[in-house]
Amino acid sequence: MAGDTLSRATGGNGETRHLRVAFALMVAIFAIAPFVGVYPVFLMKVMCFALFACAFNLLIGFGGLLSFGHAMFLGTAGYASAHAAKVWGFTPEFAILFATGCAALLGLATGLLAIRRQGIYFAMITLALAQMVYFFYLQAPFTGGEDGIQAVPRGKLFGLIDLGSASGMYPLVLVIFLAGFLLIWRVVHSPFGQILKAIRENEARATSLGYDTDRYKLVAYVLSATLSGLAGGTKALVFQLASLTDVYWTMSGEVVLMTLLGGLGTLFGPVVGAAIIITMQNYLAQIGAWVTVVQGAIFVVCVMAFRRGVVGEIAHWLRKPL
Repeated sequence: MAGDTLSRATGGNGETRHLRVAFALMVAIFAIAPFVGVYPVFLMKVMCFALFACAFNLLIGFGGLLSFGHAMFLGTAGYASAHAAKVWGFTPEFAILFATGCAALLGLATGLLAIRRQGIYFAMITLALAQMVYFFYLQAPFTGGEDGIQAVPRGKLFGLIDLGSASGMYPLVLVIFLAGFLLIWRVVHSPFGQILKAIRENEARATSLGYDTDRYKLVAYVLSATLSGLAGGTKALVFQLASLTDVYWTMSGEVVLMTLLGGLGTLFGPVVGAAIIITMQNYLAQIGAWVTVVQGAIFVVCVMAFRRGVVGEIAHWLRKPL
């Protein structure tokens, strides 16, 4: 019965099979990559931003809500995790949980304000709120200003597993990423996810059917903020640093780019988009500020050639009869 429900939710057995194969391939890549010469810290960065992009995609791709301020959740969780671990001596699991909770509370507070508006007004409110948060962290004494919080200790997981090395930290990041991804998968294919899609397609019709659309959108917004915080709190421990970069408006722009490039409204699109953007930033770093120009050019080409995004185009091709 559960398998039949999943098949109906995902569009049939064929599509379900494709999703499972894609998930198995993704897990295999992240599990094997460190053993074939790929730098673990680079992979952990990809997974953190992939989770961030997946959380953002849950809001815009399935809820139809464009947020220009999602960096405030990533950055807030980063500062919370770093401060809790370095100043309060929290163990890594509690630091990440605390950071995720802070992002959830911020999501609830800002969501209650932003969700009252729709379209471009919603986007502008989220941007304004994010800028307020950015300037707060710029002036707040506990954030270290432009220097950020540095030398954040990773500590020992459950007091037993030393996370000081990349080999110790990598399994934790992989588990967190996969757990977050599977949660989003479950949400998207649940009755809540179906109602969220209905609101995206025609909010007036969903309201006429008796659904409290504002409540559903608020839950989606808070859930997206929470998962973004999970990514931000983990990232701060990976790099042992929390800085203003993660809360600046350009980070909100980057997650939009990741999502659109990979495929808006697809499960695996944000993962692919994040991998592409982080790879470009990593391997094109030597050209300096020209990285942004190259990113823009690649984005234009992809939008012209792959209007559904990389994964969206692949999914469209697989649905065609052979």
